[in-house]
Amino acid sequence: MTTFKVLLTRKIPQPAIDYMLENGIDLEINEEDRVLSHSEIKERVKGKDGLICLLTDSIDGEIMEAAGSKLKIIANYAVGYNNIDLQEATKRKIPVTNTPGVLTETTADLAMALLLSIGRRIVESDNFTRKGRFTGWGPMLHLGNDIYGKTLGVIGCGRIGSAVARRAAKGFNMKVLYNNTKQLPELEQELGLEFASVEEILKQSDYVTLHVPLTEKTKHMIGEKELALMKSSAFLINTSRGSVIVESALVKALQERRIAGAALDVYEFEPKLSPGLQELDNVIVTAHIGTGTIDTRTKMGMMVGENLLAGLKNKHPPNCVNPQIFEK
Repeated sequence: MTTFKVLLTRKIPQPAIDYMLENGIDLEINEEDRVLSHSEIKERVKGKDGLICLLTDSIDGEIMEAAGSKLKIIANYAVGYNNIDLQEATKRKIPVTNTPGVLTETTADLAMALLLSIGRRIVESDNFTRKGRFTGWGPMLHLGNDIYGKTLGVIGCGRIGSAVARRAAKGFNMKVLYNNTKQLPELEQELGLEFASVEEILKQSDYVTLHVPLTEKTKHMIGEKELALMKSSAFLINTSRGSVIVESALVKALQERRIAGAALDVYEFEPKLSPGLQELDNVIVTAHIGTGTIDTRTKMGMMVGENLLAGLKNKHPPNCVNPQIFEK
């Protein structure tokens, strides 16, 4: 059996590692629980046949150059791949892969959990109780907002956005407005969704949830102007990419109570939070845990392994995001 040398930039669930080892992969694993620096990846990738990277790794032409001509595939342990210079990889005929689909339901679960938590002030009430401040039931204590029957705006209705819409419409009888690159007549018929402009969604929704990829078009799509369109009683949820929001503008809107609250799993300058964000009691901040379940992270790892093995054997990987390199 041919042995391939592969760099794994950070440890992933063991079953996926075992799968690769059993299939003749000689893995060099970063055993430290931290992100490798750009220079560390450059050094460690030299002479490798494959690279498994994470969303926190910036993979550019310098790294690809350092790897040399042996590099056959870059397998990203994420659905997004804006951390990889796709143009450079394509120019070098290196397939780049991702892990779509497998994380849809898990991320949708978290989006709904954040929506429920911020609407009903669950984290705030938990902190209040832990500090020993709860002295008994009161008619005005931690009054939250209803979810059932309210209006949800879904901006970006791909796999994850559609899954959130389904939960909201079927589970909570919410009126769902959505915006997408194209209309979805089948989903409209199934769930009663209504297509609307981003502006109308922001104006009408009680809850707005973001599910767009990070592109030049979507970067900073929610800024001061957009936040000003929202109801003062509305909430913003983001489990997509932090940079789709101008975080400083959001902090200001939250401080001035121009919107009711926000729940964020991703950040513009991740892992740093914008000044003032963590002090606010009308925001929930989680540690980028959208895909964070044992089952899903393991499935992602197995998908990475399958993509990797195909690329190493010069085959078309199942989840290649630059398939044009295989065209004759």
